[in-house]
Amino acid sequence: MPSFGDTSKARLLTCHHDLIVVMNSAITHGPDFSVLCGHRSTGEQQRLYAQGRTTPGPIVTQIDGINDLSNHNANPSTAIDIAPYPIDWKNTSRFMILAGYVLGVSQGLGIDLKWGGDWDGDFDNKDERFSDLPHFELRVK
Repeated sequence: MPSFGDTSKARLLTCHHDLIVVMNSAITHGPDFSVLCGHRSTGEQQRLYAQGRTTPGPIVTQIDGINDLSNHNANPSTAIDIAPYPIDWKNTSRFMILAGYVLGVSQGLGIDLKWGGDWDGDFDNKDERFSDLPHFELRVK
């Protein structure tokens, strides 16, 4: 049975209680995955925003952390990034399978999540302007 390592546990503890509940349930009953990020400081958000713009690397966020705050900037974080373990960034189908599983777990728990691979939740990921397959956030009602 998969379980979180110390790094994933520490990152998970920076998240909102509902995200902790979903992720702990998902890891104990399903595929193995790692927690990549929970809470981000303003500085961390700015560094990620610079990536692909003023520093090398691909663009990974549309949120600058100053004019727009990410759900990762909330404390506790209302967003989390996870990846199937072992991580293979090129195998997007594993991210999609994990997302379906996590969304099913969250629905069963009555916790409404939004996924960065299908922001509008219409089961069509071809209409998204920006894909963020590791990203989940609490849906604001």
